[in-house]
Amino acid sequence: MKKHRVGRSKKWIQKVHLKKGALHHMLGVPEGENIPLGLLKEAAKEAGKLGHRARMALTMRGFRHHKGKR
Repeated sequence: MKKHRVGRSKKWIQKVHLKKGALHHMLGVPEGENIPLGLLKEAAKEAGKLGHRARMALTMRGFRHHKGKR
């Protein structure tokens, strides 16, 4: 049986409120284009909303994306 930290939900990502395009706007990268990894890593070092959004993008980048049924 796996032990989970107290106060942590298994489905934490569903509770995250994402504003689509906000990170692109803050970094000056047009929507539809990929944000360069170097720029994303530099932004992750920043404080405030920019850093938070960049760190979240790096976290979500590692998730597996499924197309269709498994």
